[in-house]
Amino acid sequence: MALDSGLALRAPRNDGKKVSANPHEQSVILFPAIDLKEGRCVRLQQGDMARATVFNHDPAAQAHIFETQGFRHLHVVDLDGAFAGKPMNVTAVERILETVGLCVQLGGGIRDMKTIEGWLDKGVNRVIIGTAAVRDPALVKEAARKFPKRVAVGLDARDGKVAVEGWAEQSELDVLDIARRFEDAGVAAIIYTDVARDGMLKGINWDATIALAEAISIPVIASGGLASIEDVKTMIEPRARKLEGAIAGRALYDGRLDAAEALKTIRAARGR
Repeated sequence: MALDSGLALRAPRNDGKKVSANPHEQSVILFPAIDLKEGRCVRLQQGDMARATVFNHDPAAQAHIFETQGFRHLHVVDLDGAFAGKPMNVTAVERILETVGLCVQLGGGIRDMKTIEGWLDKGVNRVIIGTAAVRDPALVKEAARKFPKRVAVGLDARDGKVAVEGWAEQSELDVLDIARRFEDAGVAAIIYTDVARDGMLKGINWDATIALAEAISIPVIASGGLASIEDVKTMIEPRARKLEGAIAGRALYDGRLDAAEALKTIRAARGR
């Protein structure tokens, strides 16, 4: 497990107050998720844009809710950008960055160095490269060298094979083979999503996620299907020791996962 992930807390732009944090103080991270579609905060089912549920028309307000609940990190995806191949929800992301002091990691439509530099300059703490990591691994390696600990790779899979272009296209490439391309490249983390479980509240595919984490030296973040406090408890079990954390989406929005209970569970594990 990599504790020094480069995700230092950022001061919100609107008040200029610096928020300090020791990167070693949190053993695992629970990332609440904001997925952006047409400027709104939505959740998809199995990556299908036609099966989107709107949970908040104001993503910045949702980010503030997460911050007041006690979260210190935020996972944001520009869904429209993932399909378009370029940033599409720029205004919504900028409003989030202006509103909260959370540590933000952002993915979706990040496929060239100009976009990477642009988001990092705007205040994003860590960018997530997905499709480009499969099609242009040299970009990932160059960015990771240029921006240490600020570049992650998003690997989204169906049956162990990587999906690209916002999950719309299925490849024959194995997740582990792609992940191994970036060993020793300085990549901060691998965000591994089981597309079949995403948004379905069936629980994270822990066996596949932990197996990936055990096979590589890069920290892994679990994503796709987190359903309840039981998933949070699994995240802090000894067998998941190499995980950096997990991403929670629909379960937080519909109340199946209580934020206070989840964060308390993680804090209690940290104090063991």
